[in-house]
Amino acid sequence: MSTPDTIVLVHGFWVTPRSWEHWTAHYEKRGYRVLTPAYPGFEVEVESLNADPTPVEKVTVPQIVESLEAVVAGLDRPPVLIGHSAGGVFVQLLLDRGYGAAGVALNSAPTEGVAVLPLTQVKAAFPVLRNPANRHRAVALDFEQWHYAFTNTFPEEESRALYERYAVPASGSIFFDSALATLRPGHQSTYVDYHNDNRAPLLFVAGEHDHLMPPKVQRSNARHYKSNTVTEFREYPGRPHLLPAAPGWEEIADHVLDWAVSHAE
Repeated sequence: MSTPDTIVLVHGFWVTPRSWEHWTAHYEKRGYRVLTPAYPGFEVEVESLNADPTPVEKVTVPQIVESLEAVVAGLDRPPVLIGHSAGGVFVQLLLDRGYGAAGVALNSAPTEGVAVLPLTQVKAAFPVLRNPANRHRAVALDFEQWHYAFTNTFPEEESRALYERYAVPASGSIFFDSALATLRPGHQSTYVDYHNDNRAPLLFVAGEHDHLMPPKVQRSNARHYKSNTVTEFREYPGRPHLLPAAPGWEEIADHVLDWAVSHAE
C-alpha cells in the first residue's frame, strides 16, 4: 500500500466541520488533501443550524456512518482517519469495516461496551440526559455548559468566542441511544468487533482536563481491543475536550499524523 495522501477529519457533536479549520489549513500546508465531511444535513453553516436545528433532530448514527463510508470508499487510496469526540466513534466504526490506512480518535466518545462513567462526564452530558423528552430534540448548550464541557482550560473571553463560532445543538436521540447501548441486548449502532485482526492501527488521544470524555474513557476504550493490530493511547497534559482549537494544537496535529503515516498498513 502506498503512503496515504488524504486525511479525513470527522467532527463530533455540538460542533460542525468548521471546528477543524486550523487543522485543515495546517495539513494542507504539509501537502495533504484534507476532507472534512459533515453529517447529513450539517452541510450548512453554524448559524443556519442554530437557527433551524431540524437536521440535528433527524440525523442517525447509521446515516452518519453511511455518508462517511461513501466519502472514504470513493478515494483512490486509503486515507488517514482522524475523529474528535463522537467523530472518534465513527473513525472506530470505519476502521472496523475495513476503511482507512490508520485511525486516530481524539477525546473520543466510547463505543459499545465501554461502561466507564466519570463524574465530570455525567455533569458535562447532564444538559441532554436530565430530561427524557430530550431524546426527541436537538439540545443546545448554554455558554456555561459549553465552557465546562469543551473549553474549561480557556480564558472566558476565548471560550465565549469559540462558543459563538463553533457551537450547535446535538442530537438527544443519539446521546440516549449511546448511553443505553451497553444495557440493551444485541449489537447497537456503535458496536465494533474488538477482536478484528484486520483493522488498521488505531491511536487514542486524551486531554488531561477533558470533562466530557475524560482520559479514563479513552483508556477503557483502548483496553477493550483484543486484536493483534496496533492500538495505542497517549495523553496530553493540560488539554481540554476541544483539542482541535486548544493552545498547542499544532503539536498534537503533527504527532498524530506522523504516528498514523508511520503505522499505515
